Amino acid sequence: MVCCLRRKTKGQSQYEELLSTVPAVPACSAPVILVSQASWATPNEIPFTLPPRFMTQNQGDMKNKEEEEMKTEARRDILAHRGSLSVSRWYPVGTVLAGLYSGPPLNEVVAPPPGMATRLCFSVEYRHSSEQLMVSLLRLGNLPPRFHGNVTLVELRLLPDDRRPRQAKARGTGPDPEFNDCLVFQVSGVCVPQSTLSVCVLSVEQGRKRHAVGRVLFPLEGELGQAGRVLWRDLETEDDTQCSELGDVQISLSYSPALQRLSVVVLRARGLQLLTGAGVCVQVSLQIHTQLVKIKRSCVVEVDNNPYFNHRMTFKLRSQHLDEACLRFELQQPNDARSEPPALLGVLVLGPFMYARGLQLQHWMDMVNTPQEPVKLWHSLGRPT
Repeated sequence: MVCCLRRKTKGQSQYEELLSTVPAVPACSAPVILVSQASWATPNEIPFTLPPRFMTQNQGDMKNKEEEEMKTEARRDILAHRGSLSVSRWYPVGTVLAGLYSGPPLNEVVAPPPGMATRLCFSVEYRHSSEQLMVSLLRLGNLPPRFHGNVTLVELRLLPDDRRPRQAKARGTGPDPEFNDCLVFQVSGVCVPQSTLSVCVLSVEQGRKRHAVGRVLFPLEGELGQAGRVLWRDLETEDDTQCSELGDVQISLSYSPALQRLSVVVLRARGLQLLTGAGVCVQVSLQIHTQLVKIKRSCVVEVDNNPYFNHRMTFKLRSQHLDEACLRFELQQPNDARSEPPALLGVLVLGPFMYARGLQLQHWMDMVNTPQEPVKLWHSLGRPT
């Protein structure tokens, strides 16, 4: 009995000294058992315990018998102290407050609440080593109810020079369709600050008819500092877009390769800066290189800042000339005196990469890529040159 008491007293006194060498964890050590956690910790607190002192390999070889007896006693202590603040030789020191070490919020990808505008969740990152712009499309939020049963497409372009759109298809339907897709643009680091990422969201019915939901214009200058962050941006619809200085005009284009026919519909205009009290008309000219092919003019509507035309024109154009032709729109106010030229309100040019940039180029390429389907878009008027 005296020998057992000495061994037990000697084993407890070992916790009062510190070892200078790095201990080696024995093959069979007592497991960490959290007991009575509710008595000392709240949901915001983590219990912190001091593990037992392990012996070095040399000491372990000399005291194998003592170690076996200590393990046996440890098992007995675990059963005896179940529900208390300590388990054998594991001593509770205190608790760690989790609120002091909170990480970044994890709700950045949470969809916006109902009733808000349609929003797009994405991230943008530029890799200088490979000169690649990585755009990750995550999901849409608050899609209008009339589009819930349709397929949602997203077309991405890098304005002003990118002519080839990247397309992503949603993997689900409903108010919050998900994409989880990554698209890559090859662009040099010099051109990145001067570029703008254009994201157009389309809703496609079963009959392949497309409806424009909205778009996001994301200028890359000054925004790449947020690389890797999840961003939410509201989609701009036609009603939300502000008028330009000279006004805007809405054009619909469609091309039929079988008939080799280009159809142009001048729908309406808004925010025009009228110069005279006469009516307003639109003159459309088709040009191939420097050669003027055809000129057509719409009817004159009454004086109004937001005139409604809905005038359709057709032009004969071969498929091989689609990369060489352009359309020039001129909004005019005819003068009472026929000898004087009409007053010019604004000019718009739609065409391929040779003639146009930005939305004007995008409209033309959408027409070429979707034959026999009308593509409708608003455009800002420019000053005549």
